[in-house]
Amino acid sequence: MARFLDSGDTALVVEFGDGIDRDVSGQVLTLAQRIADAGIEGIAETVPTFRSLMVHYDPVRVAAADLRVQIGALTAGLRASEQIGRRWRIPACYDRAVGPDVEDVAARTGLTASQVVECHSSTTYHVYMVGFLPGFPYMGDLPEVLRLPRRETPRVSIPACSIAIAMAMTGVYTLDSPGGWHLLGRTPVPIWDLRREPPTLLAPGDKVRFEPIPLDEYERLLEIARAGRFALEPESAERSP
Repeated sequence: MARFLDSGDTALVVEFGDGIDRDVSGQVLTLAQRIADAGIEGIAETVPTFRSLMVHYDPVRVAAADLRVQIGALTAGLRASEQIGRRWRIPACYDRAVGPDVEDVAARTGLTASQVVECHSSTTYHVYMVGFLPGFPYMGDLPEVLRLPRRETPRVSIPACSIAIAMAMTGVYTLDSPGGWHLLGRTPVPIWDLRREPPTLLAPGDKVRFEPIPLDEYERLLEIARAGRFALEPESAERSP
């Protein structure tokens, strides 16, 4: 059952469950789609998180009590299988030149470096939410064997497009940024690009698979991306029955 929480006087949080899993995420994303389809007066934006949906609204155009009633009606019979999502295959270079923590992750997990790469790249990840940095995708669920706490000492600067892991998540740093996740590689694909509309490539509900590429191919594709000529398309975009 959904729980409604006020967040100031211009936002309402609709909360589902108390954990992070794909079923809860599916309910959050399905409600976001239902709200978009309903065209409720006064709603400015919806923001999905791991287990809740924040609904920003204009209190001059819609009263909080009325909004609760309208959204409450949309939660009836909510099923995670209704979610919308796209499937992506993103090239990823795991060479040590761009993945400085592969060997360390291997040592800490009891795997070889090649097994770390195989394990990470053979999993289809679910984009739970976008945040921290513009367009940064929080993707789960990382295979159990690769789950490590954050680094004890965060890096002062991590290059944009670095692919990283921490706990049950994997993600891609969209801008040069400090960070404490373990760096496994880098993608030539700009996950956040102001030349693109919308600037962010991935959205909550999307599914992502990383495709290993060698360093020379990464460098070739990176030059194409820097010239603004890298247009990655999803493998599919569909609504589940």
